[in-house]
Amino acid sequence: MKPQRREPDRRHFLGVHVDPLTIDETVARCVKAVEERAPITIGVLNAAKIVRLRKDARLSRAVLGCDLVLADGQSVVWAAGLLRRPLPERVAGIDLMLALLPEAERRGHRVYFMGARQEVLDRMVAEVRRRFPRLVVAGTRHGYFSSAEAPAIADEIREAGADLLFIGISSPMKELFVRDWSPRTGAQVTHGVGGTFDVLAGEVRRAPEWWQRNGLEWLYRVLQEPLRLGPRYFTTNGAFVAMVAAELLRGRPRPRGAAGDRP
Repeated sequence: MKPQRREPDRRHFLGVHVDPLTIDETVARCVKAVEERAPITIGVLNAAKIVRLRKDARLSRAVLGCDLVLADGQSVVWAAGLLRRPLPERVAGIDLMLALLPEAERRGHRVYFMGARQEVLDRMVAEVRRRFPRLVVAGTRHGYFSSAEAPAIADEIREAGADLLFIGISSPMKELFVRDWSPRTGAQVTHGVGGTFDVLAGEVRRAPEWWQRNGLEWLYRVLQEPLRLGPRYFTTNGAFVAMVAAELLRGRPRPRGAAGDRP
């Protein structure tokens, strides 16, 4: 049985909700889920995804239906503050995964990695084993499969005895897999980590910390792949700014202390 979520703790804005957790609090929730055998799913939101959810009802239901919904982008944290729905910090998917792995290594929790091309997955797993040599890797699988294959893949993950499942495939496929198949996998924590595998494999460079702190990680990526990512990021970021401005002008946020929110 899943633990009861405390809905009043959540921050509601821009048509979404976000759990106001630090990364340490999120790790603690995940460890508790494994040790108490109480499965949880994790969804993440950045500016681009919030824009996309308004046009994709299926993706919206999949993300917002997760047990924990976290602010993956610094712009989401800033928007929450402007709209008087403060969040303690950004909890990026890659940072959460890298915080969970040492806990899994220490506690003997079994992890499963699914995603990326096989050669990228192999390099990523080699890097993970280098960093966490005592980590129990229950299994791995590349991220290229059809929807018809998903049930068998979920069964493979269950048979591997995975406690934590990290899914490194793109949206909306990862969110839909989490929604439809996470119970069948038997994993106690299911976390879609997007392009994390590419970063750990050395395929993509992650922005330096200063860029991350100042909400410019997207720009760092654009500078690496301007033709492919430039139009997409500038379009979605512009739409996100417009959404925040519109909500500010409408005066949607209720005063601090209103029912359903904590200061």
